[in-house]
Amino acid sequence: MTKSGKLLIFDDDEDVLYSARLLLKQHYSIVRIEKDPSQIRSILKDEHYDVVLLDMNFSGDATSGTEGFSWLKKILEIDPHAVVILITAYGNIEMAVKAIKEGATDFVLKPWQNEKLLATISSAMKLSESKQEIEELRLKQKQLTSDLDSRFQEIVGASEEMIRVFSTVQKVAATDANVLIIGENGTGKELVARAIHRQSKRCEKLFLGVDVGALSETLFESELFGHVKGAFTDAKEDKAGRFEIASGGTLFLDEIGNLTNNLQMKLLAVLQNRQVTRLGANIPKPIDIRLISATNLPKEDLKSERRFRQDLLYRINTVEVELPPLRNRTEDIPLLAEHFLKMYCRKYSKPMKQVTQEAMNKLVKYHWPGNVRELQHTIERVVILSDSAMLEPGEFYLSSSDATPDNIPFNSYHLEEAEKILIIKAVSKHEGNLTRAAKELGITRASLYRRLEKYGL
Repeated sequence: MTKSGKLLIFDDDEDVLYSARLLLKQHYSIVRIEKDPSQIRSILKDEHYDVVLLDMNFSGDATSGTEGFSWLKKILEIDPHAVVILITAYGNIEMAVKAIKEGATDFVLKPWQNEKLLATISSAMKLSESKQEIEELRLKQKQLTSDLDSRFQEIVGASEEMIRVFSTVQKVAATDANVLIIGENGTGKELVARAIHRQSKRCEKLFLGVDVGALSETLFESELFGHVKGAFTDAKEDKAGRFEIASGGTLFLDEIGNLTNNLQMKLLAVLQNRQVTRLGANIPKPIDIRLISATNLPKEDLKSERRFRQDLLYRINTVEVELPPLRNRTEDIPLLAEHFLKMYCRKYSKPMKQVTQEAMNKLVKYHWPGNVRELQHTIERVVILSDSAMLEPGEFYLSSSDATPDNIPFNSYHLEEAEKILIIKAVSKHEGNLTRAAKELGITRASLYRRLEKYGL
């Protein structure tokens, strides 16, 4: 059996050190012994040990344990996650309790029984492994969050409209106020939500996004509130909802304007009571979330009592952030194009490309019914397909580059091309409101999403 585990033992009694080493060497790969506790800092700075065994009474103080508590404090200053077992020949219940309160993992009396010492160290070793796993998960989560946020590090724009957005974000981020972000699809609502979270007091906690518009009425409660085992046919185990998971952090509810009146009422109850009850359970759980919501519905629709509950609207929109469509901030198009060019040339390991002035004029004149998202996909496509260092107008395929969306001609009877043009017309007619566009086209929002993705719109 392969031995593993690294132990460090401090004691001023050489006999104790050597007998401990003789015993423990049979079970652990490394057992380091030291008489002088003043070496603690230099030793722990150079190497990590799974468990530290520390004598409480050195030559300067035979019985009180004061020295041991002092060295314990130093160890935990160097490594807050250290697993330390205190050892003494003068222990009592009061001292044991104090040791645990001071941060020790366990307390062993000398002379020890070998079996008991091995059992104590074994338990401490498992605790050390758990702490290391938790720390690794924390670091991975931090890195993952950083990677997810890297694409949102900057909201690109210098127009007056975007400067107003930046100002609002900066002011609201420092508070815990609920925020409602209004804007057409593709304007960057999630980007702004992440920016608010990143600048808030909750930035070290979780940012969790949910597209509630994509949830069916039957899934809504299970996904957001959670459920217990047996709550419904497929509930094989307990599951925490998004509100519970995001507690302490920020919960982002996208497409909130698409909720039915029944679901709006259930959401309102959770926000009012600041507690959630899992499906099939009776005991509510307290929640502490900062809520950011988003919708592509126009403000007039939100303020219509037939469409959206006004009491819920007051709850979710303490502060409102309205994002302008790209066609209303055309001066930002060159900045965005340059930003996406750099991003995708780097991503696909391509030499840096430039957009000619003629091509840039074409981009600026285009209506951009899909807003920034459409511009992003357009730049990504041209980076992948073009071998040129200078990108000319003909390399940018824009479905309505020379025509307004209302008079795009049907130049082909090819079904897919005709469908694409109809979608562009419908989305443009309703100024990016996909719910209305889908209704006019006679398809569901989900079907419209799939077609937008299919045609790169």
